[in-house]
Amino acid sequence: MTRALASLALGVLASGLLAVGSAHAQQDPRRSGYDDMSSATQAMQRDDTQNPAMLFVADGEALWKRPAGSDAKTCASCHGDARTGMRGVAARYPAFYGSLARPVTLGERLNLCRTRQQRAEAWRAESAELLALEAYVALQSRGQVITPPDDTRLAPFRARGEQRYRRRIGQLDLACAQCHDDHAGKRLGGSTIPQGHPTGYPIYRLEWQALGSLQRRLRGCYSGVRAEAPPYGALELVELELYLASRAAGMTVESPAVRP
Repeated sequence: MTRALASLALGVLASGLLAVGSAHAQQDPRRSGYDDMSSATQAMQRDDTQNPAMLFVADGEALWKRPAGSDAKTCASCHGDARTGMRGVAARYPAFYGSLARPVTLGERLNLCRTRQQRAEAWRAESAELLALEAYVALQSRGQVITPPDDTRLAPFRARGEQRYRRRIGQLDLACAQCHDDHAGKRLGGSTIPQGHPTGYPIYRLEWQALGSLQRRLRGCYSGVRAEAPPYGALELVELELYLASRAAGMTVESPAVRP
């Protein structure tokens, strides 16, 4: 090989190594809770025939097609086939709801449709019906990128959510960030501390033996640090969800996921 060709080859090799190093440096350090699970639990999430959350999804599909309210309207009456009409919707919540002048979660939005469009009674928070319909709608966004709305009206709510994420609370004087930022990946009580990204809600937790919302998980964290948990639907929980969605922007929706 001539000296010129050798120099060219070394230059190409160096460029390739720099490109690999640059790609590695730019690799997203965020991890889904899925990455911290055992292979058996990961397999349960990957296979819809084993994923226990899919039983709720089936109920949600039935609710999507079931007439409700004084006008006997179905969700499909307005939105058609959920596989197309709801594609990507869950990846964009919480979102601002104009008439309430505040953000709402996907579950709250479904209940607003139920009361305002179907003229039916709202489902209570964490009810089997609401979780089932939310899981069915969320499934239509599985594999989509989490894309919080680019809405300036959300900014003050998101900022308060971040403040809550970083604020020490409870008798244990702990903040969300201390576990899920500072100590993520370490062990606590035999379990790996996750980064706490909301990529798979509603989620089936083996600990619960049931499907549950992100607010159920957040309220569990409040109890864990011995703080008074806000009630379901409280604005402080919605704001915290809003910040967590922005923190997970660009990650992939896994709903409905499985966790230990």
